Amino acid sequence: MLKPGPVRALGTMSGTSLDGVDAAVLVTDGETIHRFGETAYRPYTDEERAVLAAALGRWPGEPGVEAAAEVVEAAHAEVMARFRDVGIAGFHGQTLAHDPGGRGTHQAGSGRVLTEVLGLPVVWDFRSADIRLGGQGAPLAPFFHFACAKWIGARAPLAFVNLGGVGNLTWIDPARDRPEAPGALLAFDTGPANAPIDDLMRARLGQDCDRDGALAAGGQVDEGVIAAFLAHPHFRRMPPKSLDRNDFGTLGAQVAGLSDADAAATLTAAAAAAVAAGLDHCPTPPGRLLVTGGGRRNPVLMEMLAARTGLPVDPVEAVGLDGDMLEAQAFGYLAVRVARGLPTSCPSTTGVGAAVGGGIVSRPPRAG
Repeated sequence: MLKPGPVRALGTMSGTSLDGVDAAVLVTDGETIHRFGETAYRPYTDEERAVLAAALGRWPGEPGVEAAAEVVEAAHAEVMARFRDVGIAGFHGQTLAHDPGGRGTHQAGSGRVLTEVLGLPVVWDFRSADIRLGGQGAPLAPFFHFACAKWIGARAPLAFVNLGGVGNLTWIDPARDRPEAPGALLAFDTGPANAPIDDLMRARLGQDCDRDGALAAGGQVDEGVIAAFLAHPHFRRMPPKSLDRNDFGTLGAQVAGLSDADAAATLTAAAAAAVAAGLDHCPTPPGRLLVTGGGRRNPVLMEMLAARTGLPVDPVEAVGLDGDMLEAQAFGYLAVRVARGLPTSCPSTTGVGAAVGGGIVSRPPRAG
């Protein structure tokens, strides 16, 4: 059991961009953020990334999945071992497949393995309980975003936008007292974000990403592609809603005939257009967008986002948060909530039937 009051929680995240493992400590009681602690990053090697990429879209027992799980566990164990005096850890794992209306969700890696290696209580498999109760299983960071809105002293509705491999948006009314309260949150995946851009860069230029939007900056957006992209049924579905990395798999083919620069510009515009389309679903317009994830480092994407939404757009660093580590911090925060029996999702964040706490808690023998 956790000691009463705030604890040092370690959270980890390995996102759909397959770049590496983020790890971060925060001190929390599962409701209030008391302070943020140290962070670390462990990049995947090219060989590890290839193993993970080969397993995308696959389910337990299928070829390549066991090898991917071993990569995930080894990388997480390595970076998590750097931290000291941690009371509990949250391990998200690596999402390989996500099908909430069908087979469920699959995050590679076992928290039991990490518990044995590290000797820490580890909370993992955060998404399955939500899906079993009719939810989308994603996004799960909104409860943490609500705590962050309180931490920065927000008074009016605002939105956090995470631009990772897939984009997601959390609309928050910070006047509410708890994240599961009616009207406190609305969250959903907006559409593809960095993943199609990264895939284009790897396929055409052998680079991991369009650093600083340099390639997109020299291109022209094909608005015909954007119009076809926005015709996808995802944008008409009411939230909450979630996506798999490959749900917009045809987007790459739609820019196949464009030059490198025009293709990069068009895919960047698609990420911004998806967020703009998502704002139509918000209860009231947010006063500002606070952007986290790798996309906030792309000035072209940030400019397109401001232009297409008409809102002030800032990286989360503008309010004292760490955009590289926000998702890792979220799973440390959620780990404490799971251990204390608090909900981690609710109808307005994942579409689950009622507020629910997800996650398996694996404890080392000495923890009882």
